[in-house]
Amino acid sequence: MTRYIIIGAGAVGASLAAQFELSGLDYALVGRGAQIRHIIDRGLTYQRPAGTRQIRLNAFDTAQPPPLRQDDILLLTVKSQDAAEALAFWSWRALEGSETLTASGLPIVTFQNGLATEAAALRLFANVYGASILTPARFTETGKVVVGGDPKVAIVTLGRYPHGADETAARLVADLVRSDYIAETSSDIRRWKAAKLLHNVRNVLELFDGAEDARAAFSAALVEEAEAVLKAAGYSFASPSERTVSIVNWKIAENSGIRPGQQSTWQSFTRGASSEVDYLNGEIVLLGRLHGIDTPFNQAAQEIAGSVARQGGFTTLLPFASLRRLAENHLSFSTLSHSRPKAHQTD
Repeated sequence: MTRYIIIGAGAVGASLAAQFELSGLDYALVGRGAQIRHIIDRGLTYQRPAGTRQIRLNAFDTAQPPPLRQDDILLLTVKSQDAAEALAFWSWRALEGSETLTASGLPIVTFQNGLATEAAALRLFANVYGASILTPARFTETGKVVVGGDPKVAIVTLGRYPHGADETAARLVADLVRSDYIAETSSDIRRWKAAKLLHNVRNVLELFDGAEDARAAFSAALVEEAEAVLKAAGYSFASPSERTVSIVNWKIAENSGIRPGQQSTWQSFTRGASSEVDYLNGEIVLLGRLHGIDTPFNQAAQEIAGSVARQGGFTTLLPFASLRRLAENHLSFSTLSHSRPKAHQTD
């Protein structure tokens, strides 16, 4: 029987574990820090639109992870910035009952935002599946996760990486559907991940306070840069019309505890955790540098978010004017650099 090893006990991982527990699927939730200790000792406070319940989960600390079996499937639900460490921790662990097999042969599903984790996973694991998840979930309080998706928990698109769909993907989707998710397979998961990144580059604006029209203009500039560099890198974008499942009736329930402007980036800063901005706006900056495209708006967002994360404190929203000013400086410098005549080269 397939068992799911959920690696990471944040909003995505803990809610997956709760849904698997409620639907009777075999799983183990593995995490670290205060969150997993609370879940192990007291259970998870799990809030859905229909109500709040305390759920005991099959949970383990990474200091004492469960032995791995040959029919396990790994679900990687840590944030992008923590993925490399988690992949290294799990990849070469021995499988129970075998002297030679390791976890590197097990299927692993990457739920991270951005585009970096799948390639990193493929370096260590032979069978990588990418997942693009839309979930209105919040984890800002130790031991508690709030999910506002209604009537289903979330929307998941899943496929083999870099391309293809197989029986493992189909089984995963079937179990997600059984666990109250809207789920579908895709033979080109990279297009879905790229399309989601176009939205995720705007997450950083939730850290700033400013006039709505100015924020909207900056948001559009972030997306415009992202679209340009992703196309230059060879990505195309999946559209909602390509879905094979209907999401017409899915929504964020009113009074569910999920409020606009409090997505994963804001939550990480609020908890004082590390920042995923380097793998969202930073991915756009990286691709821009690789393909010779200036990305002053994403660069400014990454720099300020990085500075705030380094300071380790975030209690009030940041002034939007400082973000716009830095972006304008980068834009001016970029324009000036492109206007300078190139020096003559000599041997």
